[in-house]
Amino acid sequence: MARARRILITDTTLRDGHQSLWATRMRTSEMLPILEAMDDIGFYSLEVWGGATFDSCIRFLDDDPWERLRTIKQHCPKTPLQMLLRGQNLVGYRHYGDDIVRRFVARAAESGVDIFRVFDALNDTRNVEVAADAIKEAGKHFQGAISYTISPVHTIDHYMEVAHIFADMGADSLCIKDMAALLSPYHGEQLVRRIKEEIDLPLELHCHYIGGLAPMTYLKSIEAGVDIVDSATVPLAFGASNPATEMVVSALTGTPYDTGLELGKLFEIAKYWEEARIRGGYKRGVTSLTHMQVYSHQVPGGMISNLESQLAEQNALDRLPEVLEEIPIVRAEVGYPPLVTPMSQIVGTQAVLNVLSGKRWQVVPDEMKSYLRGRYGKAPGPINPDVMHKVLGDEEPFTGRPADLLDETVAKFAEEIGDLAHNEEDVLTYALFPATGRSFLEKRQHRVEEDVFLIQETEEASGVEMDVDRIKELITAVEESTIAEITIEEGDTRITVRKSAEAAPAEAGGAPAAAAAAEEEANNYHVVKSPMVGTFYRAASPTSDPFVEEGDVVKTGQTLCILEAMKLMNEVTCEIDGIVRRVCVENAKPVEYGQSLLYIEPVAGEAEG
Repeated sequence: MARARRILITDTTLRDGHQSLWATRMRTSEMLPILEAMDDIGFYSLEVWGGATFDSCIRFLDDDPWERLRTIKQHCPKTPLQMLLRGQNLVGYRHYGDDIVRRFVARAAESGVDIFRVFDALNDTRNVEVAADAIKEAGKHFQGAISYTISPVHTIDHYMEVAHIFADMGADSLCIKDMAALLSPYHGEQLVRRIKEEIDLPLELHCHYIGGLAPMTYLKSIEAGVDIVDSATVPLAFGASNPATEMVVSALTGTPYDTGLELGKLFEIAKYWEEARIRGGYKRGVTSLTHMQVYSHQVPGGMISNLESQLAEQNALDRLPEVLEEIPIVRAEVGYPPLVTPMSQIVGTQAVLNVLSGKRWQVVPDEMKSYLRGRYGKAPGPINPDVMHKVLGDEEPFTGRPADLLDETVAKFAEEIGDLAHNEEDVLTYALFPATGRSFLEKRQHRVEEDVFLIQETEEASGVEMDVDRIKELITAVEESTIAEITIEEGDTRITVRKSAEAAPAEAGGAPAAAAAAEEEANNYHVVKSPMVGTFYRAASPTSDPFVEEGDVVKTGQTLCILEAMKLMNEVTCEIDGIVRRVCVENAKPVEYGQSLLYIEPVAGEAEG
């Protein structure tokens, strides 16, 4: 007879649930009404931060992620808050300097994170060391997460090696992170039993539903010794998300593993989220044929959703089957990295470019180049030498700890961003996402300046002088908090500062296709066209000089611009020797697939292809 052992539940609704099904578009205001009810359930933890939530807040929602975290903490004082941290990548898509990592962890801990689930996409534990030290220094819970996948090089011995290293680092618990829903019930049982036999730490299991194995895997793994499992409220469960909490609780009720959670309260919470789902027009999590084929292509459901979105934007959704066939090929060529952020984006983007361009490895994103150079860590398996030579030539990859190559500091980014940053959190936001972070901070500053101008106009009309600096501070406080408005009274003057309305989305720019075609025909210029939907950048960073100016002489292979797409920075290089005659797109503007970016006049004797 099984020994009685209460199974604990981590609720992922506020992070992985809406990241997997709602494209991480949930606003803080949508969470607020139900937070206290979720706090009362008795969950082991609430996963509320990290992953793509930080990026999405500043990129799409104009929602301060730091303020979101503090707000949730304020409304959930009973339940530990958990975040997903990508090791040296933090919540971004590249490695950051050690100083950035330490300060980010410290600020996250101060703002409300109690449990840090830390993983590295390659299971290269060197990329977790600094974050782990910072978490322990902050007195918080460090959970070492093992990225699970299937390949010729990913064996139980490999996973055990990672688990032992995490334990030696001082991990407070371990997690098996099955982001692609590949862990089958009996393999899960074997892995869990081995970990529990060798390492005396609490063990959590994180599975996505996708093809439907997760509930069976949970049961077998619980029998083998798993202590905690992850789930989401039913309106944000299934499909690319996690199993439903209500399903897990029901399955264990009346067994030696009873969670002790009340189904009635869980369904009340589910009703709220179902209304939110309908109101937002979000689809349910369902398992499609494409999702079920995860057992052959091994592409996580969330990654499939992203690919579908990106291909739809490029009017190429019909080519998804080709991309799904290409992904395992690219993955094998680059050493079988687990398809989890950022490797899922890096491998997925390369596959899309290979398919849409019709030229394999012709367009290679900066991040893929960095990976091949060893800048993300050690590849799990051998990398195809032909791919290495085509991308890097004779360059030798780096074999040390990638962050040792970085000398980034918070002070450096503080100097760059200047007065746009009101505190260290703003500096960190900019350090993680320079272009997006600057835009976010600029929009906030613009709103504050507009409000101060209106207050000054009111002051002049009323004839009463007011302390503009104090008002400015109040405006900033309103913008950075959940307060909708605040009223200021000076003598007979009464002014209300309200949180400003959301900014309208930017319109796509660029020269019309007809005009571009006409100019190409008239001048016989080489037209550099966008290989994807994305954002056009003329320089590597806001403070860098443009790669090229009109009139510049360029050589084959020279970088012309950067396209940010699928959260990656993709260099567009020159295919001919020539002279730049026209740059068609303004900096930081969106571009469409096939849109003209630059015109280049071929030098004498250069044949047009």
